[in-house]
Amino acid sequence: MRAMILAGLLAVSVLGSNAAQAADQGNPIIDYKQFTRQVDEVGKLREKRRISEEQFLEMIKDPKTVLLDARSGPMFKLLHVQGAVNLSLPDFTEEALAKIIPTKQTRVVIYCNNNFKNEPVAFAPKAPAASLNIHSFNALHSYGYTNVYELKPLLDRNTTKVPFAGTQVEQREINAQAVRVQK
Repeated sequence: MRAMILAGLLAVSVLGSNAAQAADQGNPIIDYKQFTRQVDEVGKLREKRRISEEQFLEMIKDPKTVLLDARSGPMFKLLHVQGAVNLSLPDFTEEALAKIIPTKQTRVVIYCNNNFKNEPVAFAPKAPAASLNIHSFNALHSYGYTNVYELKPLLDRNTTKVPFAGTQVEQREINAQAVRVQK
């Protein structure tokens, strides 16, 4: 019995040291090498899962689809795609994602700042390599979500068919109503 326990501990120790070697030296829960391997793998999948405005609009009509906005809470509150749920990328954890995405197979549709122009505050453009879609897609894959799609084009906020919600939309409606009342 004692030999079995020692063998088990040795196996755990070897597996643990292998995991630690794979992770960043000095921190076993950061693994840059795995991240770079995953980026290559996910990049191929991502190319197949980037969708047009029309596909985006069709997918988000499905009540089983989760439309995820990973921007900050204040920017989400200001303006977001109607029907989206917000979980800021820095807040992604297994538990937080599970609260808003029913299963790992649920279809998740994402968008980010770099999908909308002419909205410099709520959708301030990011450097192309820092686009939130890239990071969100990879992070969702890291957590095992297998059915992720990403809005591809850069759309003009003023002419897109994509519906928006948020305090900015509410304020525009109030302003428009005030103008109508004045006439």
